[in-house]
Amino acid sequence: MKEKILIVEDEKDIVKMLEYNLKKDGFKVIVAQDGEDALDLALRQYPNLILLDLMLPGINGLEVCKSLKKEIKTASIPIIMLTAKSQESDKIVGLELGADDYITKPFSPRELIARIKAVLRRATEKDKLPEIFQSGDLNIDFAKISVKVKDKPIELTSKEFELLKTLLKAKGRVLSRDYLLDTIWGYDHALEIQTRTVDVHVRTLRKKLKSAAKMIVTAKNYGYRFEAED
Repeated sequence: MKEKILIVEDEKDIVKMLEYNLKKDGFKVIVAQDGEDALDLALRQYPNLILLDLMLPGINGLEVCKSLKKEIKTASIPIIMLTAKSQESDKIVGLELGADDYITKPFSPRELIARIKAVLRRATEKDKLPEIFQSGDLNIDFAKISVKVKDKPIELTSKEFELLKTLLKAKGRVLSRDYLLDTIWGYDHALEIQTRTVDVHVRTLRKKLKSAAKMIVTAKNYGYRFEAED
């Protein structure tokens, strides 16, 4: 699955250069030209990383970063700030707000892509699941791709297992149906019927998980999250 990068930048030439180089390196790209658009896309599309310019029309980059880090659904998305400003104070403010890295314009595409890959590697390490997960009646062995409830093996399809794993990796964050579709099925989810695919799989998964089904929690009108038992 290609990693998705959200570019938040209002200078068209820079957007064009970033899009070209990121796509060439195998990334999916989505673009927002102002802060309001950025917040909306981050919540709906849930990118793997955000390239965020500080000087934006309307809501500036620092405010966007602050809002994203306060919102539970987007708090864990890595952010690399892009700016023409080179003052140390701007860098410190950005990093204190939760940005993962900072790069000053002009920059070389090769350096930026190297920084993106480094930040994504760190994020992946942080999000790694344990080889064996245990919570209440539920036991998952990720290495063996096996699931047990009350020590009884549960037969899951590959999509059901991926769905369970994706919800677990989110560590309590709510994942939208669109995000789950894109991550697990890779669909172009323009048709409404496709979003029902997620609901059908969640329903079947809950039925199979029996006493552990309550760990998959519905966020009304949005999606699902996993709530482990103490």
